[in-house]
Amino acid sequence: MEVRGAPAEVLLQRPWLPVSISGCQLLAKSWFGETSYHILLTDVDCVWEERMDSAAIQKRAQELNRRLRAEVKAFFSHLCEVVQPCLTGSDGRPDGEAQISLRRQEDGNISIKLKSELAELPFYWEFHCTPAPVTVVCGQLVRPLLEMSRLLQRQVEQLGGLLGRKDAEIQDYRENGAVLSRERLQTDVFEEKTYREDFMAKALPLLRSERTDALGFDADLQRLYAAVVAQNARKRKLSEEKQAAVASSGAGSVISEVGEDALEDAAGAKMADRPAEQQALPVRSNPAERASSKPKKKKGVGLFR
Repeated sequence: MEVRGAPAEVLLQRPWLPVSISGCQLLAKSWFGETSYHILLTDVDCVWEERMDSAAIQKRAQELNRRLRAEVKAFFSHLCEVVQPCLTGSDGRPDGEAQISLRRQEDGNISIKLKSELAELPFYWEFHCTPAPVTVVCGQLVRPLLEMSRLLQRQVEQLGGLLGRKDAEIQDYRENGAVLSRERLQTDVFEEKTYREDFMAKALPLLRSERTDALGFDADLQRLYAAVVAQNARKRKLSEEKQAAVASSGAGSVISEVGEDALEDAAGAKMADRPAEQQALPVRSNPAERASSKPKKKKGVGLFR
């Protein structure tokens, strides 16, 4: 039985890439298997997804292409070749005649329609993307972004400390008679509070005025996203291994307890199987009682008086 969609860890490691479909700017991540796929799309206001297995792809392909009688493997590679460049932001398309359009529906879903040519016949496909569950949104987008934000904040703090030490070093040079060869290289002493206030005053207006097509991560943020995801995967793996070790040790103690109970039960069963006369043995008393219970022997008079 084929798994529906990509394994969570596999899709999580895929980057969010900026794409443009019918003038709509989105972030997308996708996974295409042998005969299944899982895609995620977001405009930062909502996250949509669709995951399809082989049986679902076969059914939709026949609904959209009445004359198509081929198995999924026969046309799925063509679908991937046409769609993947669009979902990765690549301009090059293997099929120059492919047409892709996106439509927002009134129920909040989005539909992506594809028209291309397969074996000199029209080939149609549609992605029906619905709002993704909260767990998917948090796992694939929110949690990695929060962790990236914490890492970047730590980097800023370390850079601020480094600038402070550099200022102290420069001041030491000046006190010992060093002078700049070019006056334009002189900088002001770094004050973190002043810098933050000035940065926010200048950066916030620019952020509000940016175009909506500024979505996406640059190369550095993509690497940071990949590093955060990989670290989380290692942590989860170690946690699962630890839980498995604890569970196995707990099972061993349970097995030992069960084994002791089984031995006791087996001993009881053996006693029950013995004949009644063997079971009803007289209870032995202690040595002192045995000695007192024996009759005393009379002293012999002897053969001769």
